[in-house]
Amino acid sequence: MYEEILYDVEEPVATIRLNRPKRLNAFTTRMGDELKHAIAEAERDERAVAIVLTGEGRGFCAGADLKGLQGITEGNRSAMGSEAGDLAKAQPGDPTMTGFHGPYAYMMAVRKPVIAAINGPAAGLGFAIPLFADMRFASDRAVFTTAFSQRGLIAEWGIGWNLPRLVGPAHALDLLLSARKIDAAEALRIGLVNQVLPHDELIPFVKSYVQHLADTVSPASMAVMKRQVWERLESELDPSLRESVELMVQSFERPDFKEGVQAFLEKRPPKFPRIKT
Repeated sequence: MYEEILYDVEEPVATIRLNRPKRLNAFTTRMGDELKHAIAEAERDERAVAIVLTGEGRGFCAGADLKGLQGITEGNRSAMGSEAGDLAKAQPGDPTMTGFHGPYAYMMAVRKPVIAAINGPAAGLGFAIPLFADMRFASDRAVFTTAFSQRGLIAEWGIGWNLPRLVGPAHALDLLLSARKIDAAEALRIGLVNQVLPHDELIPFVKSYVQHLADTVSPASMAVMKRQVWERLESELDPSLRESVELMVQSFERPDFKEGVQAFLEKRPPKFPRIKT
């Protein structure tokens, strides 16, 4: 089904690998369509508690394919490759989250955690896409650069919105204006990534993290919490607080609440149902 990504589900993890390793996983239109389709598949798959996005080979993503960029400079706006047919029609994410269905922002509307495992260089579009993930874990070999200003471009793909929210406006402007490269240690220091792991431990760590989620927390609760965070990112406290009380009362009616309390009292692991879409 896919030509430019690899997709597999090994319960409880759905793993998507950008798969153009000879080009450092340079991004194309088809890769974007396949990524979106695979995320929709993972969202529907009850075996998958979370979705992990990483790169095949020695890097995460070098950004947009340079041949495609060259074609655009020559007036060929379709130079980034053709769409992936019916795969391009996939619509992942909660449809009621109306502000989160643009390119790559749909990851914020997906009902399951989306985790970026950044296994090497991440540049340009390859820098921007992981910012839409819920968490970012990085290899100690990872290197980051926004790159856009050095190509005569602007803060593309929403990076002017989410980067300042992750690292603050001063760090965001530094990275955007200078396009300088930073290593994983600096990315951790400024809050761009959650944690840095030795390279060979990155994927095993992320899988163990998802296994912890599968073993101990409610998928329904995670879906609601994720929506609370992203939809209320700019809200004032009072409406967020009122909504949280309403959602808490609703959670009392779900079987997850009864199971969570019972498991605690019985001193056993909880057995929460998976999300069905």
